[in-house]
Amino acid sequence: MVATGIQGPEDVVADGEGRLFTGAADGTIWRLALSGSGAVQADAVARTGGRPLGLEPAKDGHLLVCDARRGLLHVNTHDGAVRVLAEEVDGKPLRFCSNVAGTADGTLYFSVSSRRYGLENWMGDILEHTGTGQLLRLRPDGAPEVLLDGLQFANGVALDENESFVLVAESGAYRLRRLWLTGPRSGQCDTLADDLPGFPDNISRGPGGVFWVALAGPRERGVDVLHRMPPGTRRAAWRGVKPFNPRPRRTVRIMALSRDGGVLCDLRRAKSPYRMVTSVCRSGSFLIMGSLVESGLAVCELPLSPSVPAG
Repeated sequence: MVATGIQGPEDVVADGEGRLFTGAADGTIWRLALSGSGAVQADAVARTGGRPLGLEPAKDGHLLVCDARRGLLHVNTHDGAVRVLAEEVDGKPLRFCSNVAGTADGTLYFSVSSRRYGLENWMGDILEHTGTGQLLRLRPDGAPEVLLDGLQFANGVALDENESFVLVAESGAYRLRRLWLTGPRSGQCDTLADDLPGFPDNISRGPGGVFWVALAGPRERGVDVLHRMPPGTRRAAWRGVKPFNPRPRRTVRIMALSRDGGVLCDLRRAKSPYRMVTSVCRSGSFLIMGSLVESGLAVCELPLSPSVPAG
């Protein structure tokens, strides 16, 4: 079932009170109420003046927003006030700010998908395989600092439930990278999940520490081959494809992973009426999905699975 009326709800998240939030292509931040039947009611709470992508409930009860045009924002969900937290790093404007996660002490981890292309030309970065994505950290009263560089289209960000590590999706490399924050491996980076069957996008953490990962589209053999070609060939491929503005196939795929990368649930549908699922959020017995290109949210009841903790 689909809740219509919101154009391009790229990310959808739930706060501690079970309220849902998403952002639209026109800059509107929406608060959503989900009924027991799965129906969704939406109310506008703010406008960023840009293009909101990744969202995260803030520790003060409001909302953190990665805006592709304005940077990292704090949005007051009561009065709609928007405050810029970060708009540049190392003296350069933040471009294509993608997703964010916050720790209990107020430290924020957020991604920049590409330093070569903006949101409107995201496919150019995927095809050219630029490796200009970043994972950044913003400490309270500090300045943004780069933790990981050279990522292949850095996307979704999520923290382990005990904040021992932070995950960042590398859409262009089909993997989830893990940066350890505490313990004997603190500061080290490894891979939680590799060789995924599609392009991982946003990540949300559900009950029991489960990571829900949206795959925005299936792997394409032509893209895999292109990534092994010289840079000039990849640039030429993008120039040839760009005028046609191809869209991902009509598929839906959602995966649930444990904190050690084990697959707990793998949901898929071919020839779906809903395409390019860029986010997934669990709310009770429902999964709510967002898309960069659709005009609404997709809602489905979560199949019973002994490996996925109940909410």
